This record gives sequence, structure tokens and C-alpha cells, in this order.
Amino acid sequence: MERRDEILHVAGHLFSQRGYHATSMRELARHLNLQGGSLYAHIASKEELLLEVVRQAAARFLGVLEALPPGDPVARLRALVRGHLGVIAQELPRATVFFHEWKHLSPPLLEEAKALRRRYEEGVQAVIQEGVEKGVFRVENVRLATLFVLSALNWTYQWYRPEGALSLEELSEMYARLLLRALGVQEGGQDGAA
Repeated sequence: MERRDEILHVAGHLFSQRGYHATSMRELARHLNLQGGSLYAHIASKEELLLEVVRQAAARFLGVLEALPPGDPVARLRALVRGHLGVIAQELPRATVFFHEWKHLSPPLLEEAKALRRRYEEGVQAVIQEGVEKGVFRVENVRLATLFVLSALNWTYQWYRPEGALSLEELSEMYARLLLRALGVQEGGQDGAA
């Protein structure tokens, strides 16, 4: 692992466990077995680290959208749920920072973080909008449905643990069924299973 990647990895863990403000550069350096001054040879500031962790998480979430299969809205939503929960499972510390700690950035870095989050939200909304346009999803308000779906998915970072009772695949399937019902897809509807 490159030194900068290692720094970002440790920073993501510390920011997610202790919070951005409660994590000192001295503590970060100690976890990396570096002298405090040596850390600044690799990074400009603690805030730069926070933004980079947010960027990495955003890239993973945006990658989920790019990998969605074309066509059937139900299959696309299932893939979105599986991909989103997969990012949380694989990148729990970075996902936690993406969902929670990003608010501590100062402008203009805060604006960049908001733009990354907005891009993902708009991509999820496009999936739901397409389902509505094809008559598969039946919702009164696409924006509200998008916020509902994202809220349900995002909150899993608070409680999901890989060693938990449900495998990631089982959790993804149960979540997909719940969300598809919320979007107006009936059991046995589009694609044979909802």
C-alpha cells in the first residue's frame, strides 16, 4: 500500500470512529508510526484528508450507478441496492465519513462534497424516474421516493456488520423487496419477483 493510501485508510477509520474534529493530526501520525512533521510531507492538511476520503467514497458510489444494467427498472433497482449496500459493507469507514463527517468541510471544499453527493442522488433519482416513466414504479413524488430510498440505504452504515445474522446478499434481497414495494411494484410483478 502506498504511503498516501495508507494515510487515507487510517484517516478514514479514525474519522469514522472518533469523528473528524476529535481526531488530531498527532493521533493520526501515531497510528501511522510517523513523526507529526513527517505526515505533512504527504498531505497539506487534515481537511484535505477528509475531502479525499469523501472523494474516494463518492467514486465507489458513482461506480455503482455506472455499472447498472440497462433496461428493466426492477433489475436496475435491485442492482442499485446490491451495489450501494456492497460499498457500505466493503468501505464502512469511508462510507461513514461520506454520510456523516463531510459536513465539517469548509467552503469551497464543502461545495465539492455536496456536488459529489448531489451527483449520486441525481443518478438514483434517474433510476426511479425511468421506472415511473415505464409504468413499473408507481409513486406520487419521484424526489420524495428518491430521498426515501437513499435514507433507507444510507442508514445501514449505522448498524450493518459483516458478521451479522444476514449475509450481504440476503440483506440486499430483503431491502430490494421492501423498496420495490414502496415504489409500487407488486409481488410477482415486473421481472417475476419483487
